[in-house]
Amino acid sequence: MENIQEKATILVVDDTPDNLALISGLLQGNYRVKVATNGVNALKIAEGDNPPELILLDVMMPEMDGYEVCRRLKAEPATREIPVIFLTARSDSEAERNGLNIGAVDYITKPISPPILMARIRTHLHLKATADFLRDKNEYLEQEVAKRTKEVRALQDVAILAMASLAETRDSETGYHIRRTQLYVDALARRLQRHPRFAPLLTDRLIEMFVKSAPLHDIGKVGIPDAILLKPGPLTPAEFTIMKTHTTIGRDAIVNAERQWGKQVAFLHYAKEQTYCHHEKWDGSGYPEGIAGEAIPLSARLMAVADVYDALVSPRIYKPMMMHEAALSIIGAGSGSHFDPHIVDAFQEIHTRIRDIADQYADHNPHDTW
Repeated sequence: MENIQEKATILVVDDTPDNLALISGLLQGNYRVKVATNGVNALKIAEGDNPPELILLDVMMPEMDGYEVCRRLKAEPATREIPVIFLTARSDSEAERNGLNIGAVDYITKPISPPILMARIRTHLHLKATADFLRDKNEYLEQEVAKRTKEVRALQDVAILAMASLAETRDSETGYHIRRTQLYVDALARRLQRHPRFAPLLTDRLIEMFVKSAPLHDIGKVGIPDAILLKPGPLTPAEFTIMKTHTTIGRDAIVNAERQWGKQVAFLHYAKEQTYCHHEKWDGSGYPEGIAGEAIPLSARLMAVADVYDALVSPRIYKPMMMHEAALSIIGAGSGSHFDPHIVDAFQEIHTRIRDIADQYADHNPHDTW
């Protein structure tokens, strides 16, 4: 005989003491038995700390009949998985259909045949144990998938930052430029989400990909000679022509990485947009293609504002840093010529948040300004 700790618990619900005694007597050698004489007590027991593995439920009871008890059990997450077997003197097919429709797993008519009752109980306890196992296994697997996905994303983020740092480490004065521009893009995109023109497009997932790809926007600088990249004075026209190629070098590096990987990666699509097009201008006077307006990808239009602002308020080898208010004025003056006017509006609306990001991740003494 099974140890009492291993026995399943069965709740018997019936308003007739003789029926409770009869069924309890049948079950007690093999199961732990709890009893309730009405629906209210049955629900309290089922929702308690030690719920039953199965419920034998009479249909015809005063105040709250078995159908209503079953409905309430199935409506609650804590009790909906407990199998319910109806026991009733009603043998018509409509009553049986009604019971099964509201969630019972079986329907046994009185007078009860002990062998049939015991066989049905064993069957449904076995089914419940199997379902519980599969449910627990599924939850475990979902947690493992979520954990692994999080780890993969973390590794992906580290790889992106490592790649981006190849360009940034050649110019020690850019410091936290990668992190700042990421946060600027995120803040601007979140603000644009509230604009009816952009709301249908700018989903949280799309913004996440914009931000994830942002560190790669200047990766093409690895191909620019130090004499040009680190030149302390203005570039000559010939040098500037070479500097402009960093957009194509960066885009092509990402394309080659995808080709070697053997498939396209969603966020790298936006990395290519930002890398190649973040120096395009709204009026078409930018580079490398000279495209204008909304032909410039949105990810690149966001980065254009983020990149220029950060260049203005950060010290560089060829210039000192600028105060936030002066940079804000320059960004505003570029609305409709250099920058997308909607993004400039968003920038001006959240400029204090932008300034706070710049201060939090500053590379310099905030008093060293001009």
